Amino acid sequence: MIDVGLRAVEVEDIEVLYRQESDPEALRRANFPRRSHAAFIEHWNRRVLGDPSVRARAIIADERLAGSIVAWWQDGRRMVGFWLDRELWGRGIGTRALTLFLEQETTRPLYGEADVRNAASIRLLKGCGFEEFEVIREGADEFLVLALG
Repeated sequence: MIDVGLRAVEVEDIEVLYRQESDPEALRRANFPRRSHAAFIEHWNRRVLGDPSVRARAIIADERLAGSIVAWWQDGRRMVGFWLDRELWGRGIGTRALTLFLEQETTRPLYGEADVRNAASIRLLKGCGFEEFEVIREGADEFLVLALG
């Protein structure tokens, strides 16, 4: 069994997180546009690590930086999002990491969003107690919002 833990995101982690988020298959499944290196670094330094209302945690799997989980405020809702290195998909790491994160992030309701075709992310959120809340349409794209009460 893989040992999974969380720790604060460090500035040195951002380059690894950028490589993970730049994976073409991960971007396709998340239906998320690729950011330039400069935009990614600026976003993490200013909007994530630079905002005291944001809770950002590095996912550590067997002592390796496996991804990140972040909670932030958006349009009056507390949101949670996660990104996991594609090499580690399907091993239960995301579920264990989100379970640990939910012990730290106690704001409820808490919302997660996934492309309606991203079955793995939807299954992960539901496995941690999130329930379907609404579908948001952005042009031709549909995103399922799930809530944890």
